[in-house]
Amino acid sequence: MTGLGYTLPAVLSVAAVVAAERRWLRTGLFRRPSYWVSLGIVFAFQVPVDGWLTRLQAPIVRYDPAHHLGVRFPWDIPVEDFLFGFSLVTATLLAWSCHERRHAPDRTEVRR
Repeated sequence: MTGLGYTLPAVLSVAAVVAAERRWLRTGLFRRPSYWVSLGIVFAFQVPVDGWLTRLQAPIVRYDPAHHLGVRFPWDIPVEDFLFGFSLVTATLLAWSCHERRHAPDRTEVRR
């Protein structure tokens, strides 16, 4: 098991999303409690669905053992799925935050 086919892209996706936020976007997303609550909700739904899809007894989705680490937790879920989940959700929320920032009304104008 090399993990290069699935593990490496999963790790690189996390690194890319974190680097984009920390170096360029700077939305402050990682400091927001609502972000971490959102991730908790996403993972709470991901576990039963992904567990059902990837269970070893009768998998609907099969992973080539040569392309991932083989670490499965909980309920036979490859740990790489959580890395991709983090990246996809975080990238979407970062895009949304950037869109809101660009299209927010100018807060410097005086309102009466």
